[in-house]
Amino acid sequence: MSFEGKVVFVTGAAQGMGRAIVAHFGALGAKVVAADINAAAAGEAVAALGERGLALSCNVAEPASVRAAFDAVGERFGRVDVVVNSAGIGSVDAFLDTPDDNWTRVVGVNLTGTFLCCREGARLMQKSGTKGAIINVSSTAAMSGEGPSHYCASKAGVMGLTRSIARELAASGIRVNTIVPGPTNTPMMAGIPDEWMQSMIKAIPLGRMCEPEEIARVAAFLASDDASFITGQNIAVNGGMAFI
Repeated sequence: MSFEGKVVFVTGAAQGMGRAIVAHFGALGAKVVAADINAAAAGEAVAALGERGLALSCNVAEPASVRAAFDAVGERFGRVDVVVNSAGIGSVDAFLDTPDDNWTRVVGVNLTGTFLCCREGARLMQKSGTKGAIINVSSTAAMSGEGPSHYCASKAGVMGLTRSIARELAASGIRVNTIVPGPTNTPMMAGIPDEWMQSMIKAIPLGRMCEPEEIARVAAFLASDDASFITGQNIAVNGGMAFI
């Protein structure tokens, strides 16, 4: 599998799944754009790629910031072939105690951010005549309901967004799919109470959490020609925790 000459745009690139995705596509020969609200950490993610790497400061919840990021990609590379929306946040809130600001912030990053990056990425693909791939990241929590209400709702919204735009963009040769991870060994998981985490691990038939590199390999498959007839699908990567 090679991505020589391809341009891959990754959000949430500074850590966790995003950073693993950046590294994997870079190892496969891609030009990789690491987009993150933490510009310095995004720069570290692509430092080893030299001229094939581009780090951008991007707040995915802000339309102007997303537009500026894709404008920069267009100016530097003239195209984008793959967009991976891995930026995501959570907050441990009981439903009845959820502050309005926390709801807005989580939905803003997880769902609105995915929408904005899908839209601007697809616009750049169409402008350059690129038959590309968009990969969104949801969560098994979207199906199980195990998690804070804003997180579950936002991740369920990502799955619906994928289905809708996959139909609309198919005529342009742009494929859109969703990776649906189970509990994954990322910094976000480190903020979850240990009792809750251990309970989730016990529910996984394979008996462990997913590693970010395992998500990265699935992202590369979905972006590759090997997945050329796959669009609008939710691909569960959860060790058998739930079936889609």
